[in-house]
Amino acid sequence: MDLHPDVTAFFDAESNTISYVVRDPASTACAVIDPVLDMDHAAGRIAHDSADRIIAHVRNAGLTLEWIIETHVHADHLSAAPYIQEKLGGQIGIGEKILVVQETFGKIFNEGTEFQRDGSQFDRLFADGDSYQIGNMQAFAMHTPGHTPACMVHVIGDASFVGDTLFMPDGGSARADFPGGDAGELYDSIQKVLALPEQMRLFMCHDYGPNGRDIRWETTVGEEKRHNIHVGGGRSREDFIAFRTKRDASLSMPKLILPSLQVNMRAGEVPRDAEGRAMLKLPINAL
Repeated sequence: MDLHPDVTAFFDAESNTISYVVRDPASTACAVIDPVLDMDHAAGRIAHDSADRIIAHVRNAGLTLEWIIETHVHADHLSAAPYIQEKLGGQIGIGEKILVVQETFGKIFNEGTEFQRDGSQFDRLFADGDSYQIGNMQAFAMHTPGHTPACMVHVIGDASFVGDTLFMPDGGSARADFPGGDAGELYDSIQKVLALPEQMRLFMCHDYGPNGRDIRWETTVGEEKRHNIHVGGGRSREDFIAFRTKRDASLSMPKLILPSLQVNMRAGEVPRDAEGRAMLKLPINAL
């Protein structure tokens, strides 16, 4: 908690995703967390505007990119990790349970044997409690399954990047009904986050501006414990599971879930057909 990394946020309005550049205050080293690749789904076109803003920031600040961290396999946007890595370097990291996600969705998308289900598309697979360096800063990864099996919270000094494990206090929590999700596991994972020091800064992966408020992405453990509308005030595990299960049954699928999963389980690489053309599949009645 004595270390206070510099955090710069980048909001993508199309997917309501917040990406981050996290800088070591004692050096030029930095990490990028959850970068977005722009996609026009109707036209089948990919663009790099969101990623280019991050790249420009890193270059203009004279930073050295050491890590590109994915908090989980996102279902609502495509990852720009390989594009940023090509421009700036760095290692791409994700939780080791990516193997479970690859196995599950490898079947759903009827991927052949050429699709490796061993996480080898990523440079580093994090286990629960693993640590890594960003310049002089030591970061560590907490396994927080529930939304997906591979979800991890990354703790860097007094800042934690929670992915979809939590939303802002008035946003609650993420859904747990995707393949491999589990509402009970999500509750347990949230309790791990809420056991961190109360002054710990928490940075969200998404915000939707509930009730018309301005978009926000930073809060604290203490605020979440007291005011989170889904788990705050000591809500029981049983009540949360019942609430989350009922709520999830009413939600539609994210509009980019099918392209996102195919790309993100490959560390951001778009799959290609036998002729080498970038190509996505559309499984019917699979989710």
